This record gives sequence, C-alpha cells and structure tokens, in this order.
Amino acid sequence: MKAIEITEFGAPDVLKLAERATPEPKAGEVLIKVSASGVNRPDVFQRKGSYAPPPGISDLPGLEVAGEIVGGSIDEKNNPFGLKIGDRVCALIAGGGYAEYAVAPLGQCLPVPKGLTDIEAASLPETFFTVWSNVFQRAQLGRGEGGENETLLVQGGSSGIGVTAIQIAHALGFRVFATAGSDDKCRACEALGAERAINYRSEDFVEVVKALTHDRGVDVILDMVAGGYVARELSALATGGRIVLIATLGGAKGEINMGEILRRRLTITGSTLRARSVDFKAQIAGELHAQVWPLLEDGRIKPVVYKVFAAAQAPQAHALMESSEHIGKIVLDWNQAA
Repeated sequence: MKAIEITEFGAPDVLKLAERATPEPKAGEVLIKVSASGVNRPDVFQRKGSYAPPPGISDLPGLEVAGEIVGGSIDEKNNPFGLKIGDRVCALIAGGGYAEYAVAPLGQCLPVPKGLTDIEAASLPETFFTVWSNVFQRAQLGRGEGGENETLLVQGGSSGIGVTAIQIAHALGFRVFATAGSDDKCRACEALGAERAINYRSEDFVEVVKALTHDRGVDVILDMVAGGYVARELSALATGGRIVLIATLGGAKGEINMGEILRRRLTITGSTLRARSVDFKAQIAGELHAQVWPLLEDGRIKPVVYKVFAAAQAPQAHALMESSEHIGKIVLDWNQAA
C-alpha cells in the first residue's frame, strides 16, 4: 500500500509518499480501505518528534480515517452498531491513518452518518471524540452548579476542535462563546452557533464574557492554549466553573491564584486521548452515536472541511495546519494519492 512516512523529524517536507506492507488486523480490529484521512495538530507534533505513538502502534501519522471495512474480526457480541464487511465507517485510531489501509478497533469505528461523504466523515472522529470526552464527560457541561443553563467558552473557535465544540454545544441548547484571531474567523464562529466570538487580538475575552453573562462568568472553558491564559480564564469562570485543558500551545506552565480556586470552587482538569483504552474510546463512540450522530444526519451539525489535499500533498497540508489560516478541518484524499 501507499503511505505517508515521517522520514526524519522536522519541517513538513520530511513527509514522503512511500510503499508499506498492508497492516494485519489483530483480534477485535478491522481493516479499513481508506478513502480519506483527517489532518490534526497532533500529527504535526509527531512529525516534529514531540508526540510519539503509544507502544505497539504504527509509526505512520494519522489519527482518523474514513473508508470501507474490507477485513478483520467482527465479534457480533461486541458490535453495537451492527457493522459488517463492506460498510462505510469513520474511525478514531492511535496512528497509521496516513495510508491506503489502516487497522482500527471495532469499538472505535462508527458508521458514516447518512448523507456525508468519506471526505466529510474523515474530519469527524478526532475532534468529536475529543470534544465529547472533555466538554461533556470531564467538564460536565450542563451538569454543574449552573444546571441546564450553563455556558461554554471555546478558545480557538475556528480550529477543528473549535468548530466541533461550538456546533455540538449549540445544537444541544447551550450558550456558546468563542475566541479567534481575526474578525473573519470570529464571524465564521458565529455562523456555526457561537452567540459571540471575541477577537483575542483586539478584545479582552474576560471582559467580554463577563459582560455577556451579567458579570457571572462562564461555566466551562475548553482551552488548548494553557500557559498564561489559565490565570485569566479563572477570572472568566462562574462560581463552580471548570477549565478543561486539551493542549498547551501557549506553554505548559503558568501562575495561578490558588485562593480563587478555593473561594469559588473552581476546577482545572484536562486529558489526552491517544493512549486511552479501547473500552474508554468505545464508550465515547456509543455516546456520540446516540446523541450527536442524529444531529449530523439531520443537518443541525455539519462537517467543516476547509481544504482537501491529495495524499501525496501531506507536506502542504501540514504547512497549512501550522499557518493557522484555516477554519475547520484539513483532509487528505487517498482517491487522488499523487
């Protein structure tokens, strides 16, 4: 099969189209003929040498794919979606997605939502699993002190994670605010369901969200920046509020006021997804299928694909990802490998 290898750690041009043996699925896994692969920020970190795959996982980058099940082990007792050979699926995987074939645990495969293309479906798993796990499971949006009227602030609202979080929370009836780095990106966030998007280059997100919530603050903040942002985010939280960290693009260290956490019962939490167990990810898949897939199928949530590249253009896809000029997701198309 054709695959995109990381030939050495470095700039985007270290990604090269190569020939690899087709992977063999283990027990509980299926083989997917890949039509499209999603491109994500962790792929960039892996290419640079700072995000190694877990032990036993392919060294090829790629955490999400869409395509057709063409082989592998399907245990009907552990097959909640009734998948079978020949079905179109999208899957969250721990590596190996930049290839014509990939293996995935059956529990991490979801049927392609009705009406969606494989390109659109490939843009879903990594961000949807991440958002659901962090915003709704860890941060418990809608189940904190603010009850069903809780609010969400999404940092980096125009990113793949951001457009997903905005849409899911909005579709489920929550007030959503977002930050972005330009007026155009802010308008895009608002078109997706953010009540107000804040240009962090020209506005203070703390002041804006406090004004929008009558000085109460927001209940949950989804943060991929960290660093010095966390101290400011504490000021933007309502009593009983939660910050959930999913990346440290602004730095891994920051100084915070512990007294504020104590006085107002605040929570700072976070997680990474790649190394979590198959059972954990399968639980997320089940909740997504029940609560979010219907929203995709009726159009209340839509995939936001900014640009599609031929698979061999993975270096250009990574360059675009690092530029942060995109709004939404970037996808590689294996039907145009060259």
